Amino acid sequence: MPNPSFIITPLTESQIQAVVLCSRSNGYQIRTRSGGHDYEGLSYASKVPFVLIDLRNLSSIKIDVENRVAWIGGGVLLGDLYYELSRKSQNLAFPAGLCPTVGVGGHLSGGGLGVLMRKYGLAADNIVDARIINVNSEILDRKSMGEDLFWAIRGGGGASFGVITSWKIRLVQVPEIVTVFTINRTLEQNATNLVHRWQSIAYKFDCNLFIRILITRLNSSVIQTAFNSIFLGRIEALLPLMHESFPELGLVKEDCTEMSWIESSLYFSDLPYGSNVNDLVKRNPNPRTYYKAKSDYVKLPIPKHALKGLWRFFYEDEAKAAQLIFAPYGGRMSEISDSEIPFPHRNGNLYEIQHLVYWDEVGNKNQERYIDWIRRLYKYITPFVSKNPRASYLNYRDLDLGVNNIEGNTSYAQARVWGIKYFKNNFKRLVRVKTKVDPGNFFRNEQSIPTF
Repeated sequence: MPNPSFIITPLTESQIQAVVLCSRSNGYQIRTRSGGHDYEGLSYASKVPFVLIDLRNLSSIKIDVENRVAWIGGGVLLGDLYYELSRKSQNLAFPAGLCPTVGVGGHLSGGGLGVLMRKYGLAADNIVDARIINVNSEILDRKSMGEDLFWAIRGGGGASFGVITSWKIRLVQVPEIVTVFTINRTLEQNATNLVHRWQSIAYKFDCNLFIRILITRLNSSVIQTAFNSIFLGRIEALLPLMHESFPELGLVKEDCTEMSWIESSLYFSDLPYGSNVNDLVKRNPNPRTYYKAKSDYVKLPIPKHALKGLWRFFYEDEAKAAQLIFAPYGGRMSEISDSEIPFPHRNGNLYEIQHLVYWDEVGNKNQERYIDWIRRLYKYITPFVSKNPRASYLNYRDLDLGVNNIEGNTSYAQARVWGIKYFKNNFKRLVRVKTKVDPGNFFRNEQSIPTF
């Protein structure tokens, strides 16, 4: 992918307005980068000439503790937000993702999964206002943009509609002390049966309890499943709940740790071992890695024989740094309508799978081996995941699902191939909004919402 023709790091909204006008008049496309975590690099790479707007300087965080709301700039990182919330209150949080270096811009506009979603829904479910610069370089808030556009940018991908400079979010209440645990089980320690059981019950747990599963390979012969959990309460309340809901896991008091919510944010982060809460505000704490990701939704438990077939992929050489993450739904996620915002994956989903494979060799000539591995795994699991469409999550972007004609317009029929997988029946409404607010399709990328 070519590098951007220009990189702009604006300090004010007016500077972004000027960039939009200048780019349109000179035939440049625009890419907007908040944190830079776009899974396919679309926020900072393109095959055509483009201007990159890096929002890192729009990083203000204004918290209203009394009314439980905050205005946050489009360049704020999740770690920045969590850290500032903890400084203001031990009882306020925001239901968003786990990685502290993720920018709020793409995360919120694509949905925003996190460990609080069973209690409070997605990050996008908790947006109450926003400011966006549209194709005409106008600055709009919720009132002036209208409810259709405000609906679209909460889960439909903000980059299709303009440059979102700030968000007003609803903060949520958490107890001063929460409980976390991680229980590791190998296949020899009954992991297959535990995963199979988890599928049928995790979505029905008390909404204060979130238990996800991380599947990795410890070495060439040992596969491990980690039951990774947070409970919004103390150990004394968690233990009887687990003994009733998931006794097979065998949770005991010694497995559990009580901590503050901000400490739990560090616990679930991908920061190196030994980090502290002050490290949540570091922008680039991790070494560069390369990866390919895919996602799926599961509506019926995957049979044991199919799980055993899935494990076999982890014995292959390419799986040395691969990972599957099973994230439970239910709770608040099942209560919100699938058309409330563009994100449609609600009631009826037991859990979501994120498929990941990593490699770290710079310029690795064998990267196609890793990509082929994850594509074969994805094909294998096809009979056991959602169908018509086979659903995916926008923030785990996957260009294998289909792409637009980046140098020209894309038909609705062509874009629908990938669009319904992310948005299901909400895709057509997103296209209507796009056609209304950006009829010339100026804001576009390989998987942007097209016009009719």
